[in-house]
Amino acid sequence: MGIFSSLFNKKNDNTKSSKTPILPDEVYKAAELELQDIVAPSALQITPKSLNLGDKIARTFFVISYPRYLTDNWFSPVINLDKVFDVSIFIHPIETAEILRSFQKKVAEVQSQISIRESKGLVRDPMLDTAYHDLEELRDNLMQAQERMFNVGLYITVYADNENDLFKIENEIKSILESKLVYLKPALFQQVEGFKSVIPLGTDMLAVHQKLNTEPLSSIFPFVSFDLTSDNGILYGVNRHNSSLIIFDRFSLPNYNSITFATSGAGKSYATKLEILRTLMFDTEVIVIDPEREYEYLAEAAGGRYFNIALSSEHHINPFDLPIPTKDETGADVLRGNIINLVGLFRIMLGGLTPEEDSIIDRAITETYALKDITAESNFSNIEPPLLSDFEMVLAGMEGSESLMQRLTKYTKGSWASFLNQPSNININHKFIVFSVRDMEDELKPIAMYIVTHYIWNSVRKNIKKRLLVVDEAWWMMKSEDTASFLYSIAKRGRKYYLGLATITQDVGDFMKSNYGIPIITNSSIQLLLKQSPSTIDALQNTFNLTDEEKYLLLEANTGEGIFFAGLKHVAVKVISSYTEDQIITSDPSQILSIQKAKEEFLASGGNK
Repeated sequence: MGIFSSLFNKKNDNTKSSKTPILPDEVYKAAELELQDIVAPSALQITPKSLNLGDKIARTFFVISYPRYLTDNWFSPVINLDKVFDVSIFIHPIETAEILRSFQKKVAEVQSQISIRESKGLVRDPMLDTAYHDLEELRDNLMQAQERMFNVGLYITVYADNENDLFKIENEIKSILESKLVYLKPALFQQVEGFKSVIPLGTDMLAVHQKLNTEPLSSIFPFVSFDLTSDNGILYGVNRHNSSLIIFDRFSLPNYNSITFATSGAGKSYATKLEILRTLMFDTEVIVIDPEREYEYLAEAAGGRYFNIALSSEHHINPFDLPIPTKDETGADVLRGNIINLVGLFRIMLGGLTPEEDSIIDRAITETYALKDITAESNFSNIEPPLLSDFEMVLAGMEGSESLMQRLTKYTKGSWASFLNQPSNININHKFIVFSVRDMEDELKPIAMYIVTHYIWNSVRKNIKKRLLVVDEAWWMMKSEDTASFLYSIAKRGRKYYLGLATITQDVGDFMKSNYGIPIITNSSIQLLLKQSPSTIDALQNTFNLTDEEKYLLLEANTGEGIFFAGLKHVAVKVISSYTEDQIITSDPSQILSIQKAKEEFLASGGNK
């Protein structure tokens, strides 16, 4: 600790420390600590090629050579590298008069060499001609005050847990820079000076400089990050690092799925509604499963259709409906798939099934369809599907079904009969559809979401169109193995039918506990992480391989701020909207009341305001 204190107490190589270092035993005896004793690592070892700072190894490099031309953002691949390192750039202006005197001498030398070669009849040297041209052009720009010259020192300190990791990081950075003809060297026997030059003390103790004029110097601008701007797609937000626009098309990725994680009030529904509003402008149909009735006003404003799924609702979906087979499907495939999905539905409705009960249910469904003359050879476009009461009648005549009948009664004869035991009377042949299940009892909500999702899936398969299915508060579906499995199957198979699945949840714990949580994430090319709670951040950090900086960014984010992942890239995002968009999609209760009041006043005035 004493060595490290003396290291920080030195002001420069030529100035004696104004303070005598405190040795460890003296600190112990005096029972006093100073700032440098608190921030210092447990141990420090200086070697010719590196510094051992406690349990970390640090190595400092400096740039020794640049190419003739530096392209814009040539340094950004290093800045965006997902490694731990520090960069320090020292820029020392040079007096223009001083550099012009030096240039005059250098131009004379080059011109003299060219003349000597000409007098000897030697072949023209392109390197001398290029150097002469560059010097003259730069001298003209300096004299016209269009350029200035600087001594520039670029130093990089990398950190690792061991020598092997340090070697890998060093090679990675070197390979990136050398591919652009920029070369590094380690600060041999000057690691202390190099380390002190990089840490934020503002002292250039290495003093390894290269002369750069204004234009190439500007290309080293360090505050850059990946951008996700493309020619096609919708605006998701603004890159918080460099203020570039995040414009992206989910349908340009290997799969069209996305997942959004955020704590309550972080703006996940707001961001989703904004995406829906902008997606509708690009000839894409949008279907939403809304557990909290947050999308009703959006559906009204965008000219969509809104279906309220509840016990007292006039809208009904018959789970026994069958889709029309597509070109690559047979009637047997459709019937078999629907029977499997119905077995999953009854497993949820009846609180689980034993293997024997599973077999009875499977057979009863097949016989229920047969009761209506529906077989694999039937014309599915001209059939009348059975109802739950038909299934109950078939099941009642099967041996060993007594327990199943008792559990099924509440869905066919009790207060819940109006929900399931009715023919379908809705049509989703519209550009924007919202299914609300807010008014459904919590016990029935997973069942309702399963039935609605199954109905949507059957409708999607009838004809291929560009569609987006939004499942808000998806943790409801992750509570059951069958509903989670069905959601995962849509995530896997949706691309085949030009369907993108947007999964949104605030209960990260329930989502990640499911066996299908991680597979759904890995099958989502777009991920949006907004503000997170401390109880879930560690799980997200492990799942998404977040750095500690990204972890704290999510913990401290404001509403609508987070990290946007698309493919292999991710950036810090801030969701932004116009005033008109905000009025349509807001979830702020005060804003909603204000809008409703204005609407009522407008109607009361006869529409004259």
